[in-house]
Amino acid sequence: MKLILIITASLIGLLLITVAIISLLGARLPREHVASRSIQLHKPPDEIYAVVHDFASMPKWRNDVERVDVTIQSDGRIHFRETGRHGVLNFEVVEDVPGERMVTRIIDTDLGYSGKWTYVFATEKESTRLTITEHGEVSNVLFRFLSKHIFGHTATIDGYLSALARHFGESSTPK
Repeated sequence: MKLILIITASLIGLLLITVAIISLLGARLPREHVASRSIQLHKPPDEIYAVVHDFASMPKWRNDVERVDVTIQSDGRIHFRETGRHGVLNFEVVEDVPGERMVTRIIDTDLGYSGKWTYVFATEKESTRLTITEHGEVSNVLFRFLSKHIFGHTATIDGYLSALARHFGESSTPK
């Protein structure tokens, strides 16, 4: 019995030390980051933009999203709420130039992270290069460490772009 208590206390102590070290390392990382990835799709910009801008249809092509509710605010801004694998996230469209550029921003303030995505739809020969640039801020020091060293700042962008490529029947690896 005494041995079990010693082993349990040692494991708990090791866990606490690990969390403390990760927290210290996370606190030393910058809160803000910029990450950018792109794919080339063999479709015109307007067609890709139409799919990306149709927020309510995202669950049809993104396996990490179960539902999206879209509302138009009194000032005309589009808000959308994603429900999925990562919980519930609320966004707003802060800039929208159809077929060229769109900016969405997380409007939740209690997640431990925040930021915006800028989508740029650029014609390249007979295809379109879609580039997503994330301007993010991670306030939670544990998540900051995990985001930088475990998940990577581009993981969500990569998943989104890969799902979009699959939707169009293409295999494109984000770069």
